[in-house]
Amino acid sequence: MTTARLVMTVAMLAVVLGCSPGGSSGGEAAASCAGVVTYENRDYLPTQDEDFTVGEHLGTARIAECDDTPNDPDVAIPEGTTDAYLVEGRVPAEAIAVGGSPASARLVEIR
Repeated sequence: MTTARLVMTVAMLAVVLGCSPGGSSGGEAAASCAGVVTYENRDYLPTQDEDFTVGEHLGTARIAECDDTPNDPDVAIPEGTTDAYLVEGRVPAEAIAVGGSPASARLVEIR
């Protein structure tokens, strides 16, 4: 699977599965791991915001392995990597863009 397809799969799974906390036993919320991207020890989640400009290449981000639905092995996301880009007007501690190229990059933010 190409990096761009992996990123798109992660983004689509995040939309389908949701990135908001879900219920768990004991009344505590457990966040979904779908769509989590790590860059410089910070975890980012996808956003629906499409109004951003991709800046310079920052390096490589890690796509976390995720299996939110252990009873459905078809939706597990393997660990991978993707390119990370600066988002103009934002600092990397807030948001970055990730993808196989600047043209295909998606916005991810600290949540």
